[in-house]
Amino acid sequence: MRAYELMIIFDGDVDDTAVNEQLAAVGRLVEAGGGSVAKTDRWGRRRFAYEINHKWEGIYVVLEIVTEGRDLSEVERVLHLADEVVRHKTIRLPEAEAERRGLIGEATPA
Repeated sequence: MRAYELMIIFDGDVDDTAVNEQLAAVGRLVEAGGGSVAKTDRWGRRRFAYEINHKWEGIYVVLEIVTEGRDLSEVERVLHLADEVVRHKTIRLPEAEAERRGLIGEATPA
């Protein structure tokens, strides 16, 4: 198992129910692949550095996911097709950082 961080930027015009539905769908896809969403961090509405799709604001959400890498391809596909998602980015956390956060292995004190 590996640890990943997934940032999703939703359109600033969508309501909280649409954001919650999309996050639930991502969670179901991750769990269907044998992984889990360890943490969901909602950053809230933030202003973009530049205009994206004629919008200046978006809703930021960061997910910490523990799964195999091949399981994320379907999540990437769904987010790419979702109308309410402006951008998304998945990165693999280094082993040391994943252990420090307690996602894999044993956590070390900060």
